[in-house]
Amino acid sequence: MSMTLPVQGALQDSSQTFTGSATGYMDGGGKLTITTSAGTRCDGDFVYVTGREGEGTFQCTDGRRGPFTFVSTGTRGTGRGNLNGEAFTFTFGKPRS
Repeated sequence: MSMTLPVQGALQDSSQTFTGSATGYMDGGGKLTITTSAGTRCDGDFVYVTGREGEGTFQCTDGRRGPFTFVSTGTRGTGRGNLNGEAFTFTFGKPRS
């Protein structure tokens, strides 16, 4: 069983934004996939290191790579990371009603 949630975010020192999806699995792992506004796709595998916090690594089609971390409530959350030293932030999940 899995849950897939929408992702959106931005690179901090540029005008690039990104959208994608995060899929979490019952075994505590998952996949995060984003596409930047410049058309670059980044895929990352993640694991939960606590009940609410996870970490992973992105590999992008333009050669950039880097780590990311996030905090989740189960249905939404926030995260941050870097791609070759360029910081980014993201949110994921269902908005509050």
